[in-house]
Amino acid sequence: MTAAPMNLSRLIEIAKTVKMSESQKAEQRNSFVFGNTRIENESITWEQVEEVGRLLDRQERGCGGD
Repeated sequence: MTAAPMNLSRLIEIAKTVKMSESQKAEQRNSFVFGNTRIENESITWEQVEEVGRLLDRQERGCGGD
């Protein structure tokens, strides 16, 4: 059974080298937010999460949106 931990360790090392694009990062963020928020609030929609994500992106770039 020692092969499994070695394979997992190798996969972790490979994952550390992955460079995600900005759109991939946003998609990952939205997926995380949606999944975690949905646990507490079943009325949340994917569209709501995407809209808030876009607002945050604009604010980070200094494009207003307040």
